[in-house]
Amino acid sequence: MSEEVIVGLPSELPNPSSSVIDLTDMSALPQPDVTFAPALDQRSPSQRTNRESQPLLGYVEHEFSVTDNIFPADPEFTEIIREAERAIEEVIYPERIYQGSSGSYFVKNTDGKAIGVFKPKNEEPYGQLNPKWTKWMQKLCCPCCFGRGCLVLNQGYLSEAGASLVDQKLQLNVAPKTKVVKLVSETFNYSAMDRAKSKTKRNLSERFPEIGRKFHRIGLPPKTGSFQLFVSEYKDADFWLRRFEQEPLPESTGKQFQQQFERLVVLDYIIRNTDRGNDNWLIKLEKPDIVDSSPDSPAATSDWNLVTSPEIRIAAIDNGLAFPFKHPDMWRAYPYYWAWLPQAKVPFSEEIKELVLPQLSDMHFVEELCDELHDLFKIDKGFDKHVFEKQMSVDEKWGQILNLTQALRDGKSPVQLVQMPVVTIERCRSPHGPRTRLRSFGDSFTQSFQDRAPFFSWC
Repeated sequence: MSEEVIVGLPSELPNPSSSVIDLTDMSALPQPDVTFAPALDQRSPSQRTNRESQPLLGYVEHEFSVTDNIFPADPEFTEIIREAERAIEEVIYPERIYQGSSGSYFVKNTDGKAIGVFKPKNEEPYGQLNPKWTKWMQKLCCPCCFGRGCLVLNQGYLSEAGASLVDQKLQLNVAPKTKVVKLVSETFNYSAMDRAKSKTKRNLSERFPEIGRKFHRIGLPPKTGSFQLFVSEYKDADFWLRRFEQEPLPESTGKQFQQQFERLVVLDYIIRNTDRGNDNWLIKLEKPDIVDSSPDSPAATSDWNLVTSPEIRIAAIDNGLAFPFKHPDMWRAYPYYWAWLPQAKVPFSEEIKELVLPQLSDMHFVEELCDELHDLFKIDKGFDKHVFEKQMSVDEKWGQILNLTQALRDGKSPVQLVQMPVVTIERCRSPHGPRTRLRSFGDSFTQSFQDRAPFFSWC
């Protein structure tokens, strides 16, 4: 049986009435314009199997996977990452943030405007390529206090993305949207070996193009990390809190601030944030409009009466030290520093109860949240299922949530919430087989309370 293959016929064929084509002479045929991609499959014919499912033309393997930095459910976020990549290609490199104890960068668009904060995994406080010397000195001089004994090291980028996931799932809208991406930039902190290899490959590729085509990657290796959308016109909470002590907010704005504050409390408590000081959450006070600036106006008895009630927003940034696998029980307690604020003494409002209580009381919702966190955390090469189960036992899976729902039902305040005994609830392992991610009606749980207190309870 003969096999006929038609490949890209040219637009102009010879007229059969005016000429005769000798099929034995292929040079007489008009040649189609075909561009071939380099084939990657170098195996012998005997090693190739199932060729029918393979593409006719090979493809050029890129340093990124086809799914990297693409979020089908969030095209807006995908486009922001594309803007960042275009800016880097135009030599508008991310700028290192010199505050903090890890390598983090302001990522810009082609206009030079900051659009996000990128925190690479290997530049985290305890990462191998952390450019800040403070953690290096701590590891060298005080190894016994190196790291936080309740956290999984070098998972800060997952913690950042996980906090954003919880925030969106509960519709709190206080944490800037954050996802895990891959980026490459000359300004990132690379080892001397990586830079030397990149330079050597680039020189070889320029001088010997045939050799350069065989390299899997010529540039620097991409870095995996968390990308958090940049929030503008926000200031450290400490700045505004000091100002509010001298100039109290108007009643309507104060009520709005209290509601925003309660959302921050809910997020921090669920993810068990171990690093929430007044310097890593932000406040934005919208510029109000002037009502009447006349000094003779009867409304001039207060500065706030001269303007419309301003809008206020909170941004919960720096969520990289959350999701512990156990409650702090060694040297430090890592308390929530917002617990000392006057807003923490006010009982939870009906607004926050109506927002989160129905969801947190639904075990199917909690299981779904845990499954989504599982899908996120498992992308890490060092993912350990057993450790992840411990993280969920402390955080989402009824550990912190049990106390939070009880406090909301009882009308307690945030400060009373953090004073409740810390509890861990774990699912009992079934003797009839391996544990699955999905809950069954035969599942049983054990509840335990922490009986060991940290040495320092105030820090």
